[in-house]
Amino acid sequence: MKVQKKDIEIKSGLEKEWIIGNGIGGYSSQSIIGANTRKYHGLLVASLMPPGRRFVILSKVDEAIFFKDTNKEEILYTNVGRNYISEGYKNLDSFEKEYYPTYNFSTNGVEITKSIVMVYGQNTVCVHYKVENKSNQDIIFKVTPIMNYRDFHRDNYNHEYSVHQSINGNKVRVTIDGNKISPIYMFLKEGKYIEHQNDVFRNIYYIQEEKRGFQPEENLVVPGRYEIELNKNESKEFTFVCSLEATIEEIDGKKIMKHEEKRLEKIISDSKLLIEKDKLTKEEKERNETIKTLIIASDLFVVYRPKFALHTILAGYPWFLDWGRDTLISFEGLLLKTKRYDIAKQILLMFTRDIKFGLVPNGYSGYDSRPLYNSVDSSLLLFEQVMKYIEYTGDYEFIKINLYEILKNVVKMFQKGIDFENSNIYVDEDGLVSAGTENTQLTWMDAKVNGMAVTPRSGKAVEINSLWYNSIKILEFLSDKFDDKETKEDMSKLSQKVKRAFNRKFYNEKKKCLYDVLGDDKIRPNQLFSLSLTYPVINPSSDKAKNIFDTVTKELCTKYGISTLSKKDKLYVGVYEGDSFKRDMTYHQGVTWPWLIGLYVESFKKIIDAEKDKKEKAILEEKYNKYIKSMKKVYRKALFESGAVGNISELYDSKLPYNPGGTVAQAWSVSEIMKLELENEK
Repeated sequence: MKVQKKDIEIKSGLEKEWIIGNGIGGYSSQSIIGANTRKYHGLLVASLMPPGRRFVILSKVDEAIFFKDTNKEEILYTNVGRNYISEGYKNLDSFEKEYYPTYNFSTNGVEITKSIVMVYGQNTVCVHYKVENKSNQDIIFKVTPIMNYRDFHRDNYNHEYSVHQSINGNKVRVTIDGNKISPIYMFLKEGKYIEHQNDVFRNIYYIQEEKRGFQPEENLVVPGRYEIELNKNESKEFTFVCSLEATIEEIDGKKIMKHEEKRLEKIISDSKLLIEKDKLTKEEKERNETIKTLIIASDLFVVYRPKFALHTILAGYPWFLDWGRDTLISFEGLLLKTKRYDIAKQILLMFTRDIKFGLVPNGYSGYDSRPLYNSVDSSLLLFEQVMKYIEYTGDYEFIKINLYEILKNVVKMFQKGIDFENSNIYVDEDGLVSAGTENTQLTWMDAKVNGMAVTPRSGKAVEINSLWYNSIKILEFLSDKFDDKETKEDMSKLSQKVKRAFNRKFYNEKKKCLYDVLGDDKIRPNQLFSLSLTYPVINPSSDKAKNIFDTVTKELCTKYGISTLSKKDKLYVGVYEGDSFKRDMTYHQGVTWPWLIGLYVESFKKIIDAEKDKKEKAILEEKYNKYIKSMKKVYRKALFESGAVGNISELYDSKLPYNPGGTVAQAWSVSEIMKLELENEK
């Protein structure tokens, strides 16, 4: 992906951003013109307790060129204050990102290439420069690191820094505010380092934080600068390194860039997803570029938890960690489609290692890695992903040895009842699962404001009971495979009971769809779980199934996929904007979530496969192909032209101009768009 100078202007340049990771939860992120627009932006956002405790360390690096003969300075940096914008972006010729971001500048005969790459597995960032002085005068190239030291959720508004530096040649050890536990190291082999005294960048302004209702300004510290001299017609390459590791003198940014290219190229190659032949059509080239970009995007979410010696999946950047629900929904698209089966096994082990009372953790604390259990669906989503893992790998042995007894225990605990942390999960006399209270949020629609559930869904929720039926059927299937006759018989009886009760109680004859929760007739996308799973609780060939699907199509389909509430509902809000209160109040009240496309597509396929009438089947297939084509077109554009370039946002407005919102890079969004992109392929 490349943005040329003609397309670089301040508004879009501040709205588009990029993000790369280091494989342990740390990341580097900025706008495509080099300005920071969020408090979460930084060239080194380090994970002090991987993948949690993320701290902004290196906010940015500003560059300038001093021309000796004319005694003039040209800036390359762009910073934003309330009443000014430094205009280094005017010297930006292009921005590009494939494996990592690269800025290409030129001014007065000097050409500069700036690439940013993280050392995989370390809290280390490299900023590699190639400077070609084609001017007719000698220059000094200035590299100025601008630093911070704070939890990335906080801000340093009006903060006065205490900075201590130990300087050994061009290697600098910096402690900020007396923190000696995690000192910061900087090194640049070329030129010389000049220490600054009490130099503070005051009131840098974050546009996106203002929009989100948070403090938009903070102070940053400028410990010093590096100066590299170049004679006329001289070229140099050098790397500025910032790290929490002490041994950084031998790091070569060019080698790190090559290593990262090879690492990602191997993941792409091992996936065997790209079309490889001598001559590709225009469509095949576009398809390959999209798949390649999605694979690179998917890798961002796959990170390592050293404490557990297992990989996990982060839900979204910049602010989410690993959540059980998001991980399991993302599982197929991120790992199985890309043939990362060894990591897929680790993920299944990761999210079953801390099961408590039959509950798969919904996440882990970012501060002490403590498992959190505020979820009813994570445990049931596990069954579907176990089945998906088997479909892709045929590895029954791994499931039998590591997960079968765990799955049996989950069903047993649901039947017994779970009241851990007010979860109030139990199987009622009709066989259906009831969960939560009016003050708890255990499903994916989990927004809460001042202790109040915005979308209260306690009781018998449609997707929970669809997942419950599916889980029972999968356990029935596995018990037959593993010759566990008693479990098979029990699950067979229970599944029949659940299916009868579900079909009798959930169908809303008036609206021709399913109740979202028994007693709640809002039209929401959660009913698609009844059709889309391995074992659909609603028969796909039935009139009920067709009615459900038609209602969802008419009421919830938008340009970017499926919205969270019918636009006819009095609570519908199709735009996600405003401060945190307003956004939380509208989070699941009508905006579009890309991951829901997967439920819709799977439901569509199930209905087509079940259709017996050849003429009707052909009509459905034509509609299906048209839908897939239109969604591919929408998300190929979104992938490269909005939000974080090369990634997919958490959600999109359901109204023009369909702005992205939430996290700029979301695991289950990328997962479902990966699956979408591979639809209709043999």
